[in-house]
Amino acid sequence: MNVLIVYYSMYGHIQTMAKAVAEGVSQVAGATPIMRRVPETLPAEVLEKMGATAAQAAQSAVPVCTVDELAEADAIIFGTPTRFGNMCGQMRQFLDATGGLWMKGALVGKVGSVFASSATQHGGQESTILTFHVTLLHQGMVIVGLPYAYQGQMGVEEIKGCSPYGASTIAGGDGSRMPTEIELAGARWQGRHVAEIATKLTR
Repeated sequence: MNVLIVYYSMYGHIQTMAKAVAEGVSQVAGATPIMRRVPETLPAEVLEKMGATAAQAAQSAVPVCTVDELAEADAIIFGTPTRFGNMCGQMRQFLDATGGLWMKGALVGKVGSVFASSATQHGGQESTILTFHVTLLHQGMVIVGLPYAYQGQMGVEEIKGCSPYGASTIAGGDGSRMPTEIELAGARWQGRHVAEIATKLTR
């Protein structure tokens, strides 16, 4: 059973979370994580001005996803940074190219799940995941989140991401804060949870 992890990561935060999601998927017998990134839409000179060149280069070994790969997967877990409380433009453009899959009902019944990042604790990580779910529902997917069974999201002893809607991380205003172990554990939990449910649905 293949679990596709499709993400966009400008500065590496979401890629780090995606690797943790993949680790969680691998904990389920018979489940294989497949990591893919969506196409970049910004010119190289713009990425350089934004200080994202090094992080982009570090991701070059991960293949760019094709629309057809979505139809071939048993489950899909999407990762996106937050842009004004919504998914980033790169992810939106990629999903806008899936009209053909919608016409054929190619994603109906597949498990779909989302994880995210935001610059600040209240920067829209929850709304990003929730608004992302709308697209997955239009495709007929079965939404899976991050239940409170993952208790790392409970408590107020420290600033942390993650919610019932999905794993998330807080990057900080300057991007210097990388995912914490609690956030990475949430991503692993989500990956395993999605793979377990997809395994049941594909029997």
